[in-house]
Amino acid sequence: MSQHVISVKVENKFGVLARVAGLFSARGYNIDSLAVSRTEDDDISIMTIVVKGDDKILEQVKKQLHKLIDVIKVSDHAPQLSIQRELALVKVSCTSAKRSEVLQLAELFKAEVADVAHKSITFSIDGESGKIDRFIELATPYGIKESMRTGVVSILKDRD
Repeated sequence: MSQHVISVKVENKFGVLARVAGLFSARGYNIDSLAVSRTEDDDISIMTIVVKGDDKILEQVKKQLHKLIDVIKVSDHAPQLSIQRELALVKVSCTSAKRSEVLQLAELFKAEVADVAHKSITFSIDGESGKIDRFIELATPYGIKESMRTGVVSILKDRD
């Protein structure tokens, strides 16, 4: 099953998020990530939804979303047509003996130090989801105390 990123432009009204999430739930589709933000127009919001499935499921999801009254536009944000990013905060266990190793790992991934404590360092890292996955994978042997990810945000590339 492949992962699809869908951008949904909606009216910024009470209950729209619940209706969109309900549509996925009612049809048995799992949302892998969901990010919502206002646009330059305060009356419009953009939802970036990541869902797994084949192309048939993607088309079904898009058709169902178009039927919702507050949905203005639905776009498929295929990786080759869009810029996709995610942000994560990752708290890594860190003894003083391993601190320099952990900081070197973070430097390789251009992760920023967000907080330092006696037994941990919290990093902020952004980029493509795969980059964040790899950072977490390589930091796991040190001990991940906690992590939080925003979910993917995406914007279409200009075709000039």
